[in-house]
Amino acid sequence: MPKMKTRKTAAKRFRITGTGRVRRPKQGCNHCMQEKSRKRIRRLRNNDMIHKSFEKHVKRMLPYG
Repeated sequence: MPKMKTRKTAAKRFRITGTGRVRRPKQGCNHCMQEKSRKRIRRLRNNDMIHKSFEKHVKRMLPYG
C-alpha cells in the first residue's frame, strides 16, 4: 500500500495531544503587538482546543498525527 499524505498546512497549524484531542494556537498573535494590551497578549500565548465537531476533519488531514 502507498503511504498516506499529510496535509502540510494542517500539520503547521494543529497538534494532537496525548489524549487524542486537537490543539491549535489562538488567532491574532503574530504581528501588531504594540496595539494589543499586555493582558491580551498573555491570554493569546496559551493554546486552545478544537471543538469536538471538527476533530474528525482535522485528524483525517493528519493521518500520522
